[in-house]
Formats: sequence, C-alpha cells, structure tokens
Amino acid sequence: MSTPSTTLRELTGMPAAPASLRESALVMIDLQNTYTRGVMALENVEPAIDEAAALLDRARSAGIPIIHVQHDAGEGTPYDVRAEIGAIVERVAPRDGEHVIVKNFPNSFVGTDLEDHLRSKSATNLVLAGFMTHMCVNSTARGAFNAGFAPSVVAAATATRALPGPDGTVSASSLQSASLAALSDMFAVVVPDAAALPD
Repeated sequence: MSTPSTTLRELTGMPAAPASLRESALVMIDLQNTYTRGVMALENVEPAIDEAAALLDRARSAGIPIIHVQHDAGEGTPYDVRAEIGAIVERVAPRDGEHVIVKNFPNSFVGTDLEDHLRSKSATNLVLAGFMTHMCVNSTARGAFNAGFAPSVVAAATATRALPGPDGTVSASSLQSASLAALSDMFAVVVPDAAALPD
C-alpha cells in the first residue's frame, strides 16, 4: 500500500487554511442557466447553486467585494449572454453595485478587468465558486495564483460533468475529485463547503 503523498503547498510552506471571508473577495464564476439543463447540464448542479447562494448571502452580509463572471461564446450558443440560457441563475443573480464581468476564455482574468478591479479593492484573498470545476474554476484559480492572489475554492459550490477520456468515460464525480485535488496541490486552498470558511 502506497503512502499518501504530500502536497506542493505543504512542501513549500504555503498556507493550508483559507483566509477569512471578511478579508476576501468573492468571485462567482459562470453560474449560468447554461449548466442547469440540456447538453451542458452538470451533475449535482442544483446543490452546487444552493451552496453558492448561501456563500453569496454570507459575502453580502460581510460587505466584501463580489464579482459575478459570465462566459459568452456568442449568439445561438449555450453561452449566449444575450439570451435566457446564458443569464446568471436567478437565485445568485447580481445586485446593484456588484461587479459583473463577461469573459470569452476559461481564465476569468484573460481579456477582462478582473485583476484591475480586484487591485482597486485591495483584494488579495479570493473565494471562488461556480462552474465548471475542471474548466473555468480551474483556469481562474490558476490565473489568480499566477497573478499573486491567494485563491480558495469552495468545493460544494462547484460542479462538472462526465467527459470522454483515453480509457473510456471519466465520471463527473471522478473528474470533480481530480480537478479539486490538482488545485489543492499548489494553486488554491480547497474547502469542502462555505461553512469551512472562517468569518
């Protein structure tokens, strides 16, 4: 039986615990109707949205910066932000004063004002939630880390879908676990749910 390996975060002395919510900014990634139905419906999407909604409520109560990100792939796609399918899910929709970013790449920092906006708020610690775990959450967490931010990912507020792999179908649950493990190795602190974030 092999011994569980340690993470690169541990080996290099990086923090293992998340920053407090009150000392962070919340980035809600692609919580769009896209992922609730049809060809892009994700496994466990509704519980993930519920968890994201609870996290959003806490962030609003804490008065921290909140950024909503939408992916736009153009008219007629499942990511058409001009149509209902590409809109942010109503129960986590932006309120007045909450910053909204429309992106065209998986990494929310590419081609957007996300970094400038976060710097203007003096935000260093980020809390990430949204979709899909293996794609835009993963890319944004890595982008945040590479730009000098300290991201935490709330696992229960993310979701993904099964994908074809070289040895057959990779289940959504396997891809979810692998994606979060890859992030927690270096790029982010991964917490199980919003309750694991200190106030």
